[in-house]
Amino acid sequence: MTRSPARPGGTLVLDSEGLAKAVLRDRTVTGWLALARADDMRVTTSAATLVEVVHPRINRPALEWTLSRLVVEPVTEPIARHAAALLADAALHGHKYAIDAILSATALAAPGPATILSSDPEDLATLCGTRVTVIKI
Repeated sequence: MTRSPARPGGTLVLDSEGLAKAVLRDRTVTGWLALARADDMRVTTSAATLVEVVHPRINRPALEWTLSRLVVEPVTEPIARHAAALLADAALHGHKYAIDAILSATALAAPGPATILSSDPEDLATLCGTRVTVIKI
């Protein structure tokens, strides 16, 4: 794990895989979270991400504990409109990209610099361009 892309004072954003791995206390994600705390970074995810993460086998107490340590941003109308614009700009559409677009709009609205931890960096990089650093986990 390297420190370079995430800079002090910014925002670390977790996609569904990042959040799921945080719940499971994955070593890599736990390391990123420790770096974020040490660098005074805000750690966040989108409320839409919860829809992807919650399933019958998830450890609910671990999920609730993890969520208590980060900011869950609501999907507001401005975020939804920005997500729709990101999809249009990238010539993407449909449910396959909707939550990624919402997460991207959330990251772009966050105090910068923003870094997203994701299992699918290609789609997020397409949506965010160079305005957000996307790290594959």
